[in-house]
Amino acid sequence: MAEELKKRSEVAKEDTWATEDLYENDELWQADFKKAQEFIPLAEKYRGHLGETAEMLYGYFKQNDEMDVLLDRLASYAARKHDEDTTNPVYQAMYAQLMSYYNRLGAAYAYVVPELVDIPEETYQKFYEQEPGLKLYERAIARTLARKPHTRSAAEEKILADAREMANLASDAYSVMNNADLKFPVVPDGEGGKVRLTHGNFIHLVENKDREVRRKAFEEFYSVYDQFKNTCASLLYGQVKQQMFYARQHSYASTMESALFRNEIPVEVYKNLIQTVHDNMGQMYRYVALRKKLLKLDELHMYDIYTPIVGGVDKKISFDEAKKMVYEGLAPLGDEYRSHIKEGFEDRWIDVYENAGKRSGAYSAGARVHPYVLLNYSGNLDSVFTLAHEMGHALHSWYSNHNQPVAYADYKIFVAEVASTCNEALLMQDLLRKTTDKKERAYLLNHALEGFRTTLFRQTMFAEFEMMINEMAERGEALTAEVLNAKYHELVALYFGNDMVIDPQIDLEWSRIPHFYYNFYVYQYATGYSAAIALSEKILSEGAGAVKDYIRFLSGGSSTDPISLLKIAGVDMSTPKPIDAALKVFAGYIDEMERLMEE
Repeated sequence: MAEELKKRSEVAKEDTWATEDLYENDELWQADFKKAQEFIPLAEKYRGHLGETAEMLYGYFKQNDEMDVLLDRLASYAARKHDEDTTNPVYQAMYAQLMSYYNRLGAAYAYVVPELVDIPEETYQKFYEQEPGLKLYERAIARTLARKPHTRSAAEEKILADAREMANLASDAYSVMNNADLKFPVVPDGEGGKVRLTHGNFIHLVENKDREVRRKAFEEFYSVYDQFKNTCASLLYGQVKQQMFYARQHSYASTMESALFRNEIPVEVYKNLIQTVHDNMGQMYRYVALRKKLLKLDELHMYDIYTPIVGGVDKKISFDEAKKMVYEGLAPLGDEYRSHIKEGFEDRWIDVYENAGKRSGAYSAGARVHPYVLLNYSGNLDSVFTLAHEMGHALHSWYSNHNQPVAYADYKIFVAEVASTCNEALLMQDLLRKTTDKKERAYLLNHALEGFRTTLFRQTMFAEFEMMINEMAERGEALTAEVLNAKYHELVALYFGNDMVIDPQIDLEWSRIPHFYYNFYVYQYATGYSAAIALSEKILSEGAGAVKDYIRFLSGGSSTDPISLLKIAGVDMSTPKPIDAALKVFAGYIDEMERLMEE
C-alpha cells in the first residue's frame, strides 16, 4: 500500500517553523491587517505635495518605513501559513486578501515615482540641507530618479498599478495548479513497496540505484505534465505577455532589460554568463561521458543523471545529523556567524518535512522578526546541502536586517545566491577534508560535480530558455506547447551533448519550473554559484580578513548596487573571470574523479 503524506495537523510542532513569533493567532493578524488599511487613505496626504517642503518629503519616507515594517510581518505570516498547506482555504483566502491589498496599495501610491522624478535636482539638494534626516534616503531617491525615462504620468501609473492584480493571474493560477491541484501516480519506491509521486520525492526516486525505479518515476511524473501541457503553455505565455506589456509601457527595450534594471544589473552580465558557459561546454560533455562510463551504460538517459555514479556509500541522514554537519562545515566563517546558525536550529526558524499540500521545494524568507526556512527534508546528502544553502540565505537576511535601516535592509536577488552557495561550497570542502575513504571521497566529488551541473549549467540553460521565449514573444511568435517543447529539446541537446539520450519526456521540463514565472530570476543561481566558489576559496585561504569582508558584504543590504557589494567581498561579476574560475574548479573535480576511478 502506498505511503501517504501526513496532514499538516499531524506534523510534530518541533518540526515546524514558529509562525507564532509573528502572530499568536489569525485574529491578531486580522487586527494588524485592519490597521494597514489606514495607509491607503493616507496616500492623499502626500499626493501633489512631495516636492513642496523637505518636511513633507521626509514625512513620506518615514511613513513608508513604518508601512514596510508592518507589511513585512503581515506578509510573512500570510505567506508562511499559506505555504504550510496550499490547500487550506483559510490561508488561501488570507493570502489572496493580502495580495489584493498590495495591489490597491500600489495603486494608491502610484503617483509617488512620477512626482519624485519631477522634483528638480537643486530642490533635492536644498531639502537635504534643510532636513538632515532626509540624507538617509538619498540613495533611494537616486534610484528613483534613474527611473525617470521609464516612468509614465501619475494617472497612467495608477492604471498600470491597478492592472497588476489581473496581470498576476497567470502566475497565481500556475502556482495553485502545480502545488495543490496536480495529482501524481503511485510508483515503486525501490524497497519493494509503493509510494505516491510528489514534488518532494521525485528527485529522491530518480536518484535510486534501481534503474527501473528511476525510469518509472521519470515517465510517470512527466505524464501528468503532458496531460496539462497546453494549459501550462498558455499560462507561461500569459506570464511573458504581461512582462512585455509592462516593459513596453515603461519604455524598456525588452523584458530582460526591464527585469534587470530593477536589480541594477547590466544586460551584458546575463548574456556574458550564457556565452561563457557556451565557451566551456566541453567540460559538461566530459562529465556526461564520465557518468555514462562509470554507470556502465550503453545508453545514458535523462533519468540516469541524478543517480550517484559511485554506489555503496549513500545513506539516510537524520535531520539532527544534517544540522551537525552544516554547523561543523561552516566553522571557517567563525563562531559569531555560527551562533546565528545555532539560533535558527534551536528557535524553530525551519519547517522541516513535507506534508500534504505543503509548497514544494525550499526557500528562505527574511522576516524582520527572524528568517524562516521552508524545507521538504528527505534525508539524503542533497537535503543536507539544501539546509546549508537556505541557512546561507537566512543569515544574509539576519545580517542585513540587523545592520541596515529599513529602507536598505532588503538585498537584491543577484547577491542572494552568493551567500547560500558559499555555505554549500564550505560544507563540501569540510566533508572532503574529513574523509579518508576513497569511495566516500568519490561520492562527495560526484555530489560536487552535480552541484556544477544542476546550478551552473542547468540554471544557465534555464536562463537561456527564458531569454529565448521572451525574444520569440517579442518578435510576435506564439508560445504553444509544441513550440516550447521543441525549443527546450534543442537546449537540452546542446547542454548535454551526444553521449546523452534526450528522452521525449524531458521536453516538458519547462512546464514544472516555477522560476519561469519569476521574471528573469534563474540566471542569478549560476552567477551566484560562480561568485560563491571564488569567495569560499578566498575564505579558506585567507582566513579572518576574508571573513570580515564577507560579513561586510552580508551586512550591506541594498546600501549600494550588487556589483559593488560583491567587490567589497573580493569578487568582480562585471567580468567573466569568476565564471571561468568556477568552471576550472569543475574541470579539476572531473580530473580527480577520473583518477580515483582508475586506481
